[in-house]
Amino acid sequence: MNLAASAWEFRQRFWIFGACYWIAFSLYRIDHKNLGLAVAEFLYRGAHHDVTYTDLWPIYLVGVLLAVLAAALRTWATAYIRPEVMVDGALHTHTVVAAGPYRFVRNPLYLGTNLMAIGYSIMASRLGAIVLIASTLVFNYRIILREERELTLAQGEEYERFRRAVPRLWPSLLPRVGRSDRKPNWGGGLLGEMFFWGLAVALLVFTITFNLRSYFFALGLAFGLYFLCLGIIGWTRQH
Repeated sequence: MNLAASAWEFRQRFWIFGACYWIAFSLYRIDHKNLGLAVAEFLYRGAHHDVTYTDLWPIYLVGVLLAVLAAALRTWATAYIRPEVMVDGALHTHTVVAAGPYRFVRNPLYLGTNLMAIGYSIMASRLGAIVLIASTLVFNYRIILREERELTLAQGEEYERFRRAVPRLWPSLLPRVGRSDRKPNWGGGLLGEMFFWGLAVALLVFTITFNLRSYFFALGLAFGLYFLCLGIIGWTRQH
């Protein structure tokens, strides 16, 4: 059975990930209890008081830290592959990047996507959190399978050596390949991952305010930044 994602799924991966979030959060209609609240009730079940915002704040802060880590990791990775490659609907197989975070883990971008889903699960219901994390992990795995297949066909033994040396998603504590002369483009990394930074900021806004209106305003800005950055990346590619 071929579990690899199709070419269409790879091209539409941004929207498919978005659908995973939409489906997960729509499950509040079935399970009305927020995961953060459920965790707080479990942790403070012997405290003999109702859960307060003070109790919820450190739990949500864990989600924020995971979201920031996800954005930082993806920025580091995109700085080495260039933002136009990261957002492209075509799969680039002309070279194997073995610099920066790619010395520790083969798929730092997808690891970042997984971390963001785990961080954002604190905003979902209990059932929604399970669906969000599971659907993101499964779709990421299928995307990775497609990339590995295409890179193996295009790069042959060079990619096989890299694949054997560097773990797929669980990072090594030490670099598994030697240093590369490839230099990071930090401006490009930030440009390509501004949407993920926007998601992290939106979660931080909610954690500070516990106000949905403020959260959705920040989330709307994140989407606005995404399309603005897409336009800038497209213009830069043409010039």
